[in-house]
Amino acid sequence: MARTVWDSTVGKKTVMAVSGLVMLLYLVAHMIGNLKIFFGTEEFNRYAHWLRTVGEPFMHYEWTLWLIRVVLVVAVVAHAVSAYQLSRRDIKARPSKYVHKKARSSYATRTMRWGGIILGLFIVWHILDLTTGTVHSGGFETGKPYQNVVDTFSTWYGNVIYIVAMLALGLHIRHGFWSAAQTLGAGSRTRDRALKTTANVLALLLTLGFIAVPVGVMTGVVS
Repeated sequence: MARTVWDSTVGKKTVMAVSGLVMLLYLVAHMIGNLKIFFGTEEFNRYAHWLRTVGEPFMHYEWTLWLIRVVLVVAVVAHAVSAYQLSRRDIKARPSKYVHKKARSSYATRTMRWGGIILGLFIVWHILDLTTGTVHSGGFETGKPYQNVVDTFSTWYGNVIYIVAMLALGLHIRHGFWSAAQTLGAGSRTRDRALKTTANVLALLLTLGFIAVPVGVMTGVVS
């Protein structure tokens, strides 16, 4: 049955919607955590340490964090695979381009695929920069996330990569949240306006919230 559901277009859309909402919940929590950087070095570093001790003593050190990471990896892979396969089906069903573009198609809708690719590449860079320190500038310091974040956003390319990715994220959420609601049956004539407003507000708040960190470093508010 699972294979039958996955092979269907509706099944893939459902997987894409659910995995997208899982990632959205994580992004909200991640943004709130990121904003702690404005409360100083000690506050931010203590928060980062807390993430590794959540659930103790029942959970061992970093077990909860790794559980979250595994769930996110599964969500990202499921989202990307279902998006790719749905895209291929769409291309096969309509091999020739439309003569006229859909008049009501938004910029976010038209750029969902490219936005997904940008975000996928950003995730890889972000992990290599602030988790493993492989591509980090200024000397990666284990256990000192505040200093590492300041190092990253003290470079012009770190700011450009991050801000471009966050703008892509905002567009992705703006269209993706509403699409997920439709797929999961939450949409209706009476609720569509509220859902679209919620999507716009979420996209705006998350974009501004994430971009606030590099802007804080660039302006000297965070140093």
